[in-house]
Amino acid sequence: MDRLDAAAIVVPGVEVRVVERCGSTNDLALESPTPVLIAAEQQTAGRGRRGRRWYSARGASITFSLARRISRPARELAGLSLVAGVATARALRALGVQVRLKWPNDLEVNGAKLGGILVETRGGNHAVIGIGVNCARARALEAKVRRRMAFLRDFTATARNQVIERIGRRLVGALDEFEKRGLEALRAEWEAMHAHAGQRLRVRLADGRTLSGIATGLGADGSLQIHTARGLRAVTSGRVVSARPA
Repeated sequence: MDRLDAAAIVVPGVEVRVVERCGSTNDLALESPTPVLIAAEQQTAGRGRRGRRWYSARGASITFSLARRISRPARELAGLSLVAGVATARALRALGVQVRLKWPNDLEVNGAKLGGILVETRGGNHAVIGIGVNCARARALEAKVRRRMAFLRDFTATARNQVIERIGRRLVGALDEFEKRGLEALRAEWEAMHAHAGQRLRVRLADGRTLSGIATGLGADGSLQIHTARGLRAVTSGRVVSARPA
């Protein structure tokens, strides 16, 4: 097992810390008033969107959070998971991993989940971006989450420290782009990597209802645009539960 080492992870302008074990790297990063990247060998209370549990075995995954202040209106910060998706995909594709993006916050390879992103904010513009990537194959993990999983080690032997550094640097660069031009700076790139572009989707909305239609891209606010029998709908909060060719 390649061990995490803060000295081996260099992200300009960001303090890097490595902890052996913690509840959640997002929780630790939320407490930092200055830019910081915190990576953990093991999380005991990792979480995904809507309070779902994020499963990870010690040393078998990449789990880290990057915190910094974002100079954009608070209403635009909902697009940060899309920004982080583009940044992470840029880094992993440079390593030969053909990542695609599932709205709003999953990383996929050939339809299998490679990782996920959780963004949390505090005080208006203090944002924490948590990123989890499956590294070593773990059948127990696949059984727990009941879906197909992808694992980084099946595609690259790059050490975890280097992967974190590459993602961290790309993330800082993407956040700089976002601060200058908002989500529009990255929207076309996200759409080009959309795992479900042009497919017929069934989306479970935040209120429990479902919506079906053809995925047509992103709105300016990061919403998923769905062409339904009743016209174009913008989904701002929900989960894609099924996808098939249109």
